Amino acid sequence: MENTHTAMKECAAEAARVARGVTEAQLPEPSGCGDWDVRTLVNHLVLYTSHGLEHRALRKTLPDDLTARDFTADGDWAGTYATQLDKAVAAWSDPQVWEGEIDLGFAQTPAPAIAELLIAELALHGWDLAHATGQDYDVSDDTARLLYGVIEANAEEYRQYKGFAEPVPVPEDAPLFHRVLALSGRDPR
Repeated sequence: MENTHTAMKECAAEAARVARGVTEAQLPEPSGCGDWDVRTLVNHLVLYTSHGLEHRALRKTLPDDLTARDFTADGDWAGTYATQLDKAVAAWSDPQVWEGEIDLGFAQTPAPAIAELLIAELALHGWDLAHATGQDYDVSDDTARLLYGVIEANAEEYRQYKGFAEPVPVPEDAPLFHRVLALSGRDPR
């Protein structure tokens, strides 16, 4: 739990930093994530990596008012996102949250596995946002190792549902986080 929570904190801080660097003018621009513009990517990121992260820890369903919200309509959406990320990460600081399973509505999944998938969501879509807005997104080697394991274990299933593209070739000596991105179908270059 401790290493996973550390990775969660790191990816949340990096996503919040990237969000603060997004300008209003960039919101209607293409994001590189299918047909999503940057605004759609931001709304997805905010919903699932801050509100979703907290709601999963608390074993609550996301309410309809959140799933339909345009978070970018708030002039300080990035600041609000950072605050919500802090709440979400704090919710996962309770060791009891890591016990048992979380009901996804279609399956019961162990809490640590949900946490890892949400960390991957933070890292991958955080990188997507950084890439779309001319910023960098990077993680420590320890976090990259955790992410590689999560992506490797789930990539084929995500490809079936069009969540990931086919892997992108990268040199074997590429940084581990670049290999994570490539495994998820993202070109780190």
